[in-house]
Amino acid sequence: MRIAMWSGPRNLSTAMMYSFGARSDFTIMDEPFYAPFLAATHTDHPMRDDILRAHENDPAAVATQCLAPQSTPHLYMKHMPHHMVAGFPMDWAHACVNVHLIRHPARVIASYSAKWDDLTLDQIGFVQQSALYDQLGGVVIDSFDIRQNPEKALRRLCSAIDLPFDPAMLRWPAGPRAEDGIWAAHWYGAVHRSTGFAGAEGPLPDVDPRHRDMLEQALPHYEKMRAAALDSGV
Repeated sequence: MRIAMWSGPRNLSTAMMYSFGARSDFTIMDEPFYAPFLAATHTDHPMRDDILRAHENDPAAVATQCLAPQSTPHLYMKHMPHHMVAGFPMDWAHACVNVHLIRHPARVIASYSAKWDDLTLDQIGFVQQSALYDQLGGVVIDSFDIRQNPEKALRRLCSAIDLPFDPAMLRWPAGPRAEDGIWAAHWYGAVHRSTGFAGAEGPLPDVDPRHRDMLEQALPHYEKMRAAALDSGV
């Protein structure tokens, strides 16, 4: 099984990667299209030069890697929809089990704005994720439900994709993983301190007035996908 897990930033995506990486039957790929995205768009992200030096820049080569044989039965790929620049190959994704991890945009904006000052709608990925869901279909799961009850939510996800649940998914050792992209030094601090999923999320955060238009634009895309999300049974 090849799982393409699509998620915007600040959305439990690294914890989910660590969860699947805790299984002995999965190989992990961390945002393989990040470097091609930076190379194609000239976007100024933290550690940009380091990322371009350390990771494959050619999207066609990355697409080939996504379909390459693995030493384990399964492959888990963490992908971000906004990394898929127009013209990047997408045929590989049709050979995958596509899963879409979503989170309420108010939570995403509040979390991302703490790390990045000049947010845009493109950077939080809701429009792109909605379009990818229309293109590829697949399973939708909300990070809110995972944090409410990780075991029930992950059991439901595994059942939906015909994968046996493994209790190892609920815990992982603290610290970085060999599969982390080089950008982990900037973005993964909280996950490196964790040994499992954080507890249930509280009420929606207040969104800074300068980001409210962005919230209003992202919300319909989230609500569309939320309506298609797995009932976690929590």
